[in-house]
Amino acid sequence: MKELFSWLKKHTIAYNIVVIALVFLGVAIASFVAMAFGTRHSARRTVPDFVGLKMTDAEYFAGRRDLQIIVNDSLHVSAYPGGVILDQLPKGGVVVKPGRKVYVTVNSMRQRMVSVPYVAGRSLRQAKNMLETAGLTIDHLEYAEDIATNYVLAEFVNGEEVLEESELQAEMGSGVVLRVGVSANSTSTVVPQVIGRSLFEAKSRLWEAGLNIGEIRFDEGMPALERNRAKVYQQSVLPSEEVEYGARVSLYLTLEAEKVESAVAECERRIEEALKAKMEADSIAKAEQRQLDSIANAQKSAPQTQDDFFF
Repeated sequence: MKELFSWLKKHTIAYNIVVIALVFLGVAIASFVAMAFGTRHSARRTVPDFVGLKMTDAEYFAGRRDLQIIVNDSLHVSAYPGGVILDQLPKGGVVVKPGRKVYVTVNSMRQRMVSVPYVAGRSLRQAKNMLETAGLTIDHLEYAEDIATNYVLAEFVNGEEVLEESELQAEMGSGVVLRVGVSANSTSTVVPQVIGRSLFEAKSRLWEAGLNIGEIRFDEGMPALERNRAKVYQQSVLPSEEVEYGARVSLYLTLEAEKVESAVAECERRIEEALKAKMEADSIAKAEQRQLDSIANAQKSAPQTQDDFFF
């Protein structure tokens, strides 16, 4: 080492080059250490899963891990109690640096209020569209005898009838009871095909057909916030069946695309078989009617015997 140092001192250029290289190396090491210390590069924190926790509890656990909770949005989901966290970003289990902000969506204590539109005297389809535009929905349909089928006779909110001069309000998303007319000559309706549709679309089609919504069942363990993506894979009454107005149809929903595709294919197969069977039955009925008509015509054209005159 001494010999190398002595040699470098004798060779000035080489000595200066080595000194400059050592200075640059020292600066690089110092910068790396300073940066690592300033950004706490080696420190790591695992983000807890805050979904379902109240804000106070989430802030406590976040503080213990040197994280910060920021409320990014709020909405109302009736499946969860008010004030709890519905969603977060980053998700639970993600590794981050200390001091990271976690943005959360909180469930509001109650839904905001909206004005209830007056829909009596309109068709069921028009009434449904007006309610949806106002941020409301149909709770259920009550049918009463009337000269016109599927025209709204009256509407009710929390048991109180809505009049034209009423200024009632209800929570957004809540249901309105509609009393709808049905004539004595038209008491049945055809069940629409709602398999493969979202819950909103399925409800809308069933209400337009004059049907009520029965049980709504999601796949076990489906998060409440994911339910708006779910599709119907089963309905309690098969499509194309005739039922009375106001009958209930239960819906079963899933997030599994393959399950939905299989259900849609099976439903289409059943509808095709039912249509084919109906066409065959109609064909047989027409053939039988033609045969009866032929026999009747033959009897009419047959010559009368002497016994027929004395009968």
